[in-house]
Amino acid sequence: MTQAYILTLSCPDRRGLVHAVSGFLLEQGANIEEAAQYNDNITGLFFMRVQFACDSQDLQSLKVATAQMAEPYQMQWSLHANSEAMKTVIMVSKEGHCLNDLLFRWKSGLLPVDIRAIVSNHREFYQLAASYNIPFHYIPVTAATKAQAEARQLEIIEAEGAELVVLARYMQVLSDNLCQKLSGRAINIHHSFLPSFKGAKPYYQAHDRGVKLIGATAHYVTADLDEGPIIEQDVARADHTDTVEDLTARGRDTESQVLARAVKWHSEHRVILNGSKTVVFR
Repeated sequence: MTQAYILTLSCPDRRGLVHAVSGFLLEQGANIEEAAQYNDNITGLFFMRVQFACDSQDLQSLKVATAQMAEPYQMQWSLHANSEAMKTVIMVSKEGHCLNDLLFRWKSGLLPVDIRAIVSNHREFYQLAASYNIPFHYIPVTAATKAQAEARQLEIIEAEGAELVVLARYMQVLSDNLCQKLSGRAINIHHSFLPSFKGAKPYYQAHDRGVKLIGATAHYVTADLDEGPIIEQDVARADHTDTVEDLTARGRDTESQVLARAVKWHSEHRVILNGSKTVVFR
């Protein structure tokens, strides 16, 4: 059976990059099935995602050859077998709408992820995890135990070989140290009222102000709280007839959809970091 692979790369822009990559793949006996590229004129960087089929070489051989091709162009690259579902750990607190949505999409075959574990600082969703036959790890967090709790969380993440950590409404702020360890592989979701409505009960604050738009933002986790590179955003309209409950329900729907799209694109290797921003080949 012919294997499909996904190559993503970024490097300083120069003439001949597309030719170099396509020519390299031709030499490997590969057939390009999907390709997208972007030239950032501000940063002077080139980004590319290529999905290709190749039955003449295995993944390891292709990685060795790719490294040799990439070196003279100063390429940062990654190569993955398209058939490999991305190992994922989900973290959650007391609000389960995003968790429930991700689990349903995963079980329905709509997300190319392999959910290995659910980690929570509350016990609420252990039965939901059990219904999907996913290990549930209850790790309470207090100011006094935060360091030990994060050490245990990281231990689980590494033991599962997780390439992706999803903060599906996990309401504890991660330490700078853990953010650094999860750099580029942790996705968070939050309401798009920030920085206008910080703190508790944002939908109550928004209702008091009579907002006309509510929304959600999915972004990579960094040490700068809620300021990591944005992957996806969306909005929903609101009006004077909406109650707090209406806004909350609509906001949760939007959060779930935005997070699901971000997880899907990341797990399909469609997102490439571009400094404080992202390039998303949808």
